[in-house]
Amino acid sequence: MKEKIKTDVVIKNKRATFDYELLDTFTAGIVLTGTEIKSIRLGKASLVDTFCIVEKGELWVKNMYIAEYFYGTYNNHVARRDRKLLLTKKELRKIASAVRTSGFTIVPTRLFINERGLAKLIIAIARGKKEYDKRDSIRERDDRREMDRAFKR
Repeated sequence: MKEKIKTDVVIKNKRATFDYELLDTFTAGIVLTGTEIKSIRLGKASLVDTFCIVEKGELWVKNMYIAEYFYGTYNNHVARRDRKLLLTKKELRKIASAVRTSGFTIVPTRLFINERGLAKLIIAIARGKKEYDKRDSIRERDDRREMDRAFKR
């Protein structure tokens, strides 16, 4: 009988949806070392101040924090190293062409463990919001909240 893998780990970048308008999303695999995946499975990772960059036809995630594994010895990993993302060539070309356009960037939005036990990162092609766009987003969220309260009564 095959053992069921725990897949309830979801680490979100809440700031991304506030600061950016997300246009297109992709699911990418991540190249990790042994202790990094163990820390992610424990939920010890963060996407705060994380960004992606295209270098020499490869996509890299920079500044992603994965805590050192508590039981790791001298084999432990560096917490904020650059990690390669795995995508198809077609997806990489699409992302690279979008980023070359002024005003667009690549933002990681979620890190999760899939049903096969592999770490996946959802990235988005995004455009930065202006201050008035953020105020509009807050106003829409508050209006939605008020309508939900009125509807439940």
